Amino acid sequence: MTDRVPGKRRLVLWRHGQTSWNVERRFQGKTDIPLDDTGLEQAASAARLLAALRPTAILASPLQRAAATAQALAAVTGLPVDHDPDLKERDGGEWEGLTAREIRERYPEEHARWEPPGGETSAQVAKRVGTALERAAAALPPTGLLVVASHGAALRLGMSHLLGLPEEVWERLGGLSNCCWSVLAEMRDGGWRLVEHNAGTLPEPVLSDDRTDNGA
Repeated sequence: MTDRVPGKRRLVLWRHGQTSWNVERRFQGKTDIPLDDTGLEQAASAARLLAALRPTAILASPLQRAAATAQALAAVTGLPVDHDPDLKERDGGEWEGLTAREIRERYPEEHARWEPPGGETSAQVAKRVGTALERAAAALPPTGLLVVASHGAALRLGMSHLLGLPEEVWERLGGLSNCCWSVLAEMRDGGWRLVEHNAGTLPEPVLSDDRTDNGA
């Protein structure tokens, strides 16, 4: 954790809108896939709701599906969007571009461990994204609210790091649906509390590069 003075900071961790690869159940990882028409509509709709929270800053992964999602909120609030490469999605190595079924069939052992060959481990992602979130939170004023537009696995694992959860329980935290968000509030001791998770969700499956995705 940082040495900042505890305040009432909040983090809104917002997953990007839908892409064609989400629909096809393909592992995206760091591959730079754009939002589809549905994703653009999701981003615009969610942005109107998030604007009501009166964010003070917007931060995004530079991958275009997250950057475009963040830009929808910028258009409503007039806030600029900053980008941090450490907020990119998990590097999926040899899995990127493959469907969930193809991954299960071609890499049964790696799939069982959820370790993409040539990619990142869950622990590596958690540390990378969690550290980026800590760094961004430290730059907020005591009552600031930061919206972070990123990716499903990246946000769930980064959130787990920020909350201080041990790795053996990370899977108990459910995934984020497209264009849904979670809210973390700062505690008096400088730690973080999860106060809302997967908000804005519809009764539909989570299509993500995440182990909590039932199709992967």
